Amino acid sequence: MSANFADRQLVVLSGGKGTRLRGVLGDLPKPMADICGKPLLERQIDLAVRYGFLRVTLLTSYRSEIISDYFGDGARWGIHLDYLVDQTSLGTVGAVLAGLGQFCENFILLYGDVVLDVQLETLWKHHLESGADATLLVHPNDHPQDSDLVEADSSGFIRAFHGYPHPQNVCYRNLVNAGLYVLKRSALEAWNKPGTIGDFGKWLFPAMIAKGSRLLAYRSREYIKDMGTPARLEKVTRHFASGKVTARNFDHPAPAVFLDRDGTLNREVNWLSDPGQIQLLPGAAQAIRSLNSSGLLAVLVTNQPVIARGECSEDDLEKIHARLEFLLGLEGAYLDGIYYCPHHPDKGFPNERIDLKIACTCRKPATGMIDLAARELNIDLSKSWFIGDTTIDMETARRAGLRSVLVETGHAGKDEKFDAPPAHFASDLHAAVRLIEAKAAQSEHGGA
Repeated sequence: MSANFADRQLVVLSGGKGTRLRGVLGDLPKPMADICGKPLLERQIDLAVRYGFLRVTLLTSYRSEIISDYFGDGARWGIHLDYLVDQTSLGTVGAVLAGLGQFCENFILLYGDVVLDVQLETLWKHHLESGADATLLVHPNDHPQDSDLVEADSSGFIRAFHGYPHPQNVCYRNLVNAGLYVLKRSALEAWNKPGTIGDFGKWLFPAMIAKGSRLLAYRSREYIKDMGTPARLEKVTRHFASGKVTARNFDHPAPAVFLDRDGTLNREVNWLSDPGQIQLLPGAAQAIRSLNSSGLLAVLVTNQPVIARGECSEDDLEKIHARLEFLLGLEGAYLDGIYYCPHHPDKGFPNERIDLKIACTCRKPATGMIDLAARELNIDLSKSWFIGDTTIDMETARRAGLRSVLVETGHAGKDEKFDAPPAHFASDLHAAVRLIEAKAAQSEHGGA
């Protein structure tokens, strides 16, 4: 047994009946659903082995013998495998708390109905280095309006959970709890009381926050989706077969489309400083949704000098971007990342912030935001694009080595700040994305 056995453990919640999948699964437990020739649970174990998590504990319940008969002691996969059978329907939290004595001080917890390909090594290191009591993998999705959402501070630590249903007319950032955690056993022991039943996202994690625990949000662009309905199972199976699941792993650089905000994605408003001023341009959400489906990352990069000018705070900007993500989510679209520059080099504004009045390396046409996104999201810049409405955007693309598209919305290139001709023109964001996707298809088939 590898030395990893001592301190790297994966715990999988494997007790689901799969009631909604009964027509597909028959009497099989949900984690045994077939994903391209292998049970989902085996796919999860393969992922654990890939990253050195060679101690695996399965928390089983419904038809547990089917799972144990298939996996045995785990020797076939080179792992040490054991089982904890829940015969009293304790639920997710109850089953984990009841088994705490069998877990390492830090362990990864995964739901048995999740299809994923995540770089577990990086998630693990972030957790250990942060000293967090729990680390939650979070990501944007295409239906935030009916999802449980997470609110994190600028350091990435969670300050609130917003369960579905959400209050009307309240916008939250599109940051969804994905169901993959690294947990510290000692931080859970205080909650281990006989008969405890509950849900992690709806009860235990909010309760831990209220008691002062530190929970870290680990944002990832990687593929992780549940398969709890026939439609979702069909979708994730199709994604697995096409290679989309594997391609999203951080091990693989991904192409991206970088997007300007005002005048490209939403209507141009001089010095936008209020969430109510955000209005998506026609076809913009459809364009982002198309990028989400194509495998291209959608990454927003925007200069926000209103902060340095004292006309908008960072909290105000957070609300503006929450509104933006809310409007996109209503149409099934999401951004993989939002990067902004708060600086402005010119002085003389009544409420300006002196600390932000600097010549920085992130304000477009400087490439700092793109460089940061490339590092954090592992973006392949050689296959990436920039869409914007100004010559500033086109000059940014040139400096970053990105192919560019100038849209005829917003300023439509009439700012004349730089002599930076775009590679292509498009009427709007939707047309620009169609152009990019057509070029990608040509490239795949050996075209120009």
